[in-house]
Amino acid sequence: MLFLLFQLGNDRYVLDASRVVEVLPLLELKQIPHAPKGVAGLFNYRGHPVPAVDLSQLTLDQPAGQRLSTRIIVVNYPDQTGKNLLLGLIAEHATEMIRRESKDFVDSGVNLGVAPYLGPVMMDGKGVIQWVHEQRLLSEKVRDLLFSERMQPA
Repeated sequence: MLFLLFQLGNDRYVLDASRVVEVLPLLELKQIPHAPKGVAGLFNYRGHPVPAVDLSQLTLDQPAGQRLSTRIIVVNYPDQTGKNLLLGLIAEHATEMIRRESKDFVDSGVNLGVAPYLGPVMMDGKGVIQWVHEQRLLSEKVRDLLFSERMQPA
């Protein structure tokens, strides 16, 4: 399997590359007043507004750094019916792909109910890498806010 590697703080994570539509440079975002923690705003993706979530803000309570390697990872995010909608994930150091087998990842033994998106882990020469399941990232309330009918392309 192919994975996109990124960082949250000093820790490394991966996303299944088959779920990634495109990796963009950090674009200017339109802020959403009163948005929940982690919701960074909206950006224009091929003429359509797409919501963006700052993974660092969502998980570590600090916004992603404004680095050349900070990217918006556009992913297919399934709605309640299974239809894929677009979601931008802001992450630092999102510039490298790695190829690993899914069996290389093992259960971490830690079950945080508040972080159902954290998947299994693998070890390499630099330490631990954790798989992030982006489809479990948003709470139902945030998902409903971001994916109202009016925000999605027809």
